[in-house]
Amino acid sequence: MKLAVIPARGGSKRIPRKNIRQFAGKPMIAWSIEAALKSGCFDRVSVSTDDEEIAEVARSFGAEVPFMRPAELANDHTPTIPVIAHAIQWHQQQGEVPTDVCCIYATAPFVAAGDIRKGRDILQTTDCDYAFSVTSFAFPIQRAIRITAEQRVAMFDPSQFGTRSQDLEEAYHDAGQFYWGRAAAWLGAVPIFSAGAVPIVLPRFRVQDIDTQEDWERAEWMLRALQAQEAQS
Repeated sequence: MKLAVIPARGGSKRIPRKNIRQFAGKPMIAWSIEAALKSGCFDRVSVSTDDEEIAEVARSFGAEVPFMRPAELANDHTPTIPVIAHAIQWHQQQGEVPTDVCCIYATAPFVAAGDIRKGRDILQTTDCDYAFSVTSFAFPIQRAIRITAEQRVAMFDPSQFGTRSQDLEEAYHDAGQFYWGRAAAWLGAVPIFSAGAVPIVLPRFRVQDIDTQEDWERAEWMLRALQAQEAQS
């Protein structure tokens, strides 16, 4: 059984109710649900939430909410892996056998069905534990600076001051969209960022974390630009 799990707790602090706040004409979570359904990868698309309003919205867009997430897995400090493991265990208790499980974040309006399918194919054709979306940093991280307590600047790695940008190794970060994993890896709490994971590289213009109001507004501008480009093609 191939299972999609969309974690969507109700207690967002920085952007209240962000999982169901309207984004470009539909609740934010709807973008993830629709991509999961469109991918055709899943036997079940489940939303893991502790919030009845989120559950109602999720069902209206075609997802299942077969259980309510317990409070101990719905606080600000709960990591992703235990939430997905809980969903797998719930389905196992119902007599179902999830094998390949994809966590899709609820605030990922740029997640694409084709990328989800690519992750599934990688999981099926390699011996990896996970396959997840990444994108490159826009600026070499080796040249990063910090602002000191004295309001001056200091390099994290001063030895790289004279190195040309093109000579530095490219670095990548989690795109925050989806994570395919084998059920055994989720249940065993195998780290996602490890040698057992395969990256799915996305272009930067389709990646945006949404944790602040500034992030939200940037994402809206990015979506408008993508939609305008698609209309012209």
